[in-house]
Amino acid sequence: MSEPLSEPENIIEFILNKGNGVKGLSQLNLKTIPNQFIHPVQERLDPNQIVVQESVPIIDLSNWDDPKVAESICEAASKWGFFQIINHGIPLEVLENVKQAAHDFFNLPVVERRKYLKENTPSQTVQLRTSFSPQVEKVLEWKDYLLHFCDGQEIEHSEHWPHVSRDQVLEYINWAKPVIRKLLEILLNGINVEKMDEVKESALMASQIVSLLYYPVCPNPDLASGAGPHADISSLTFLLQDDVGGLYVRANECDKWIHVQPVKGAFVVNIGDVLQIMSNDRYKSIEHRVLVSGSKNRVSVPIFLNPAPNASIGPLPEVLEAGLGEKPIYKQIVYSDYYNYFFSKAHDGKQTINYAKI
Repeated sequence: MSEPLSEPENIIEFILNKGNGVKGLSQLNLKTIPNQFIHPVQERLDPNQIVVQESVPIIDLSNWDDPKVAESICEAASKWGFFQIINHGIPLEVLENVKQAAHDFFNLPVVERRKYLKENTPSQTVQLRTSFSPQVEKVLEWKDYLLHFCDGQEIEHSEHWPHVSRDQVLEYINWAKPVIRKLLEILLNGINVEKMDEVKESALMASQIVSLLYYPVCPNPDLASGAGPHADISSLTFLLQDDVGGLYVRANECDKWIHVQPVKGAFVVNIGDVLQIMSNDRYKSIEHRVLVSGSKNRVSVPIFLNPAPNASIGPLPEVLEAGLGEKPIYKQIVYSDYYNYFFSKAHDGKQTINYAKI
């Protein structure tokens, strides 16, 4: 590694303050990754921990009205916390365009990319970030990402977004919203909630964040991590993968992991902590992690469905009533407090949800 980047503070200056990101590191043709990206042995995924015989459910949505479809969705949400959906009605071209937009943005010169760092961005509705929460992480994650914040005013927001992603992200979120809403309605029906009223909508999907995630080729993929084990703090995450692979989910709360094999045109859907809390553990948010590739740049495009910052979340009354006086496992909390707690520390598996427990 070149001398100017040999000190930890210089790494931070290069990737964060100067906006080069991990993408910039990958362009230096390093033979080994900086120490700041080398994870301890106990945090790495051992190949012996991978279960190759299993996969998360794949659900065909070509007939939404079939009761078996709703049954499969709710069963997958309770048993797995993860599933893939196919035949959802979103054109393949829309999906390919937004994946290409991720590549196009991160292929821009750094002088263009750094315009969207939090301190530089023309609007806080679009932000370029690196790793997860680098100010508090002992070891950094091998990724960059561009966040687009959508809250029903994304058309107005988008005038500040990069020209290489603006139209593609708008098209993507517009096609995805009806599918996401239908999924949430099915999941709510499965826990005795007949209708998603305004209060529940605010608590489930007031905010939609589209992230263009970029995992550059890594010279030492066995030492690095694209994302450490964690559960999402969303209500629901709606993820588009490319064909590189690398997403793993924890198998039945044991120390085994299952690869979520990419399926062309499919979405990966996973339950977030918010829905686990609101369902009083009927649905599960499951730990997952991302490995990086030594030969290919990987992109993925998740949509995180989050409550409004001031929304109060806790077990829904309908859920407790259906359980005939069932006791709540979680207290009522303000979502912004939960969000801030999550980002105040490095990824730590399923620990965040304990913050909400009674």
